[in-house]
Amino acid sequence: MQYEVVALGGTFDIIHVGHIALLKEGFSISKKVIVGLTSDEFALKNGKKLENNYEKRHTFLKSLIEEKFPDSKYEIAKLENDFGPAVIEGNVEALIVSTETQQKGDILNRLRAEKNLQPVKIISVPMVLAEDGNRISTTRIRDMEIDFNGKLR
Repeated sequence: MQYEVVALGGTFDIIHVGHIALLKEGFSISKKVIVGLTSDEFALKNGKKLENNYEKRHTFLKSLIEEKFPDSKYEIAKLENDFGPAVIEGNVEALIVSTETQQKGDILNRLRAEKNLQPVKIISVPMVLAEDGNRISTTRIRDMEIDFNGKLR
């Protein structure tokens, strides 16, 4: 394995193949993955319309990880802001982001520098596109434009 610990984050409201791509990257390069799961309050503050509350999203995410990545070491951490304490202060070596959220890596490394911590490697996973060439998103799935695999409805 390339890393001991990596982190990634998301709302994971309606889990789709884009989420699975991020998780797959994390589990393929690290012995342990810390998955930041946004709190209901933080998601709403960021303008997200949630279909599922934190407890349901946690349960769905845990089930998905155990089904798709059995025997993997992971932790699901509640995110009240962009970065949990494990990423800002802990032993995380890399942050997995989508191309859409890549700038968060620069912000994280500035926060770590303020604490005299080593920067983390930023690993960007390309956005997964639906069959119409546009990105897959929970909003598009909720609006019944596409399914969770990106097929048009």
